[in-house]
Amino acid sequence: MTDAAWINTALITARPQAMGALLRYFRDLDTAEEAYQEACLRAIRAWPTNGPPRDPTAWLIFAGRNSGIDAKRREKKQEALPDEDQISDLEDAETALADRLDGQHYRDDILRLLFICCHPELPATQQIALALRIVCGLTVKQIARAFLVGEAAMEQRITRAKARIAKADLPFETPGAVERSERLAVVTAMVYLIFNEGYSGGGESDGTRVQLCDEAIRLARLLLRLFPSEPEIMGLTALILLQHSRSPARFDANRQLILLEDQDRRLWNRQMIAEGLALIDKSARHHQAGSYQIQAAIAAVHARAATPDDTNWRQMDFLYSLLEEIQPSPVVTLNRAVAVSKTKGPEAALAMIEPLENRLSGYFYFYGLRGALLLKLGRAREAHCAFDQAIALANTPAEADHIRQNIDRLKAESESKLPN
Repeated sequence: MTDAAWINTALITARPQAMGALLRYFRDLDTAEEAYQEACLRAIRAWPTNGPPRDPTAWLIFAGRNSGIDAKRREKKQEALPDEDQISDLEDAETALADRLDGQHYRDDILRLLFICCHPELPATQQIALALRIVCGLTVKQIARAFLVGEAAMEQRITRAKARIAKADLPFETPGAVERSERLAVVTAMVYLIFNEGYSGGGESDGTRVQLCDEAIRLARLLLRLFPSEPEIMGLTALILLQHSRSPARFDANRQLILLEDQDRRLWNRQMIAEGLALIDKSARHHQAGSYQIQAAIAAVHARAATPDDTNWRQMDFLYSLLEEIQPSPVVTLNRAVAVSKTKGPEAALAMIEPLENRLSGYFYFYGLRGALLLKLGRAREAHCAFDQAIALANTPAEADHIRQNIDRLKAESESKLPN
């Protein structure tokens, strides 16, 4: 008897490889998805009785291909279906197929699948939704809950994405080296967007957004297996591992946000931190610094600090200056200003961010930091105006609560410095 938990894990693990192979075979997302779902149903019926196959992925590909062919035949009504025993008896064929499917074949199929989900004509929200549905296998209901939209609206979003891809008539041949290089950045950005979608709302009690973080980590590790010597993939994986390692300490029992400075660092996931730090060290040996590697190194500064006071802000300032050179952005400069405020004072940091106001006028973190710096400089009235703007621009209750907690912290710090 095969354990139900093992079967579930095997089906989840095999999905990207099997979906990629079925997409290559049928050249249609809907057909490939339906074929894989039918293969999973057959596995659930067959594996507990017959035992696990030698290669579950190959078994599922072959079963899905048979199912898809049968469906096409029924649609066309051109020839009779084969006997059920021919469809169900997969043992010999599965073994032969497993021998033909090597790592390179899997790699090309998965990469093609990710590239299609990251088609440049699709908006980022559709890319994420499609990847979560096709690659990760999340239900439409789960994805809709994560994005805080209705199930019907999310179904429509995914349907539009599939239709646009079908209309684009994408090639299904093995992606060449140039295409891989050009599109890999899009794929990694999509994975990080999935992670941020979950991380930014991680306080929700149903755990759906936390599941998005887990799926992003799974996809990053998958990319790392496909490109084991690519330093930016190491950096991406390290970055999301280090950020997610803080999750157990980010919210209190009432699911209220706990600021980084106030988190119980004993709750941080040390196994994830160790894995992330090892990947950073490994990527550094390639001497090809990229944005994900630098962002991971910044996260590592926090991970290595036993207490907030132990944070190496000079190193943080240096890392953000590198990131500004590689990926110039007002948001990067805004983040660097936090480190500058710790090393050179609030006045220097305020001078850095004031020129950014026009470009960041819709960004709540800008006004949150501006308010904090103004309050430290004793300009309370201006600070409160900035805080009000920050709260008004917050996208989620967690973001607004982040600002309110900063206000409370700064007030407490100011009062503690007053003479008795």
